[in-house]
Amino acid sequence: MFIHIASRESHLRAATRHAAARLRRFVAALAAITCVLLASASVVPAASATEDPPGGAPLTPVPAPTGQVAVGGMAGWQIALIALAAALVAAIAAVIVDRTLATRRAASSTTA
Repeated sequence: MFIHIASRESHLRAATRHAAARLRRFVAALAAITCVLLASASVVPAASATEDPPGGAPLTPVPAPTGQVAVGGMAGWQIALIALAAALVAAIAAVIVDRTLATRRAASSTTA
């Protein structure tokens, strides 16, 4: 004689989890596309520098400097290493924050 009506709260939690998973996949795809575009943008200027200018006149070479030239700055591999380390630190921090929030959510849902 009694009919059990399923709680809508469980459906809302499942819908929220699915939406969060979709959002995470979308953000990951967007990050991957951004990385590919940035990597391809860094290659394009080097390739376009070898083309002749419009009009067909070749570029005249710049004469070599006669005095001492100060060479400085950071090597490309060092810049890449710093960027890689920063990306790893950000990824590790994101995982730690996500796991901490998931633990808190699980603890609060069991007490509620």
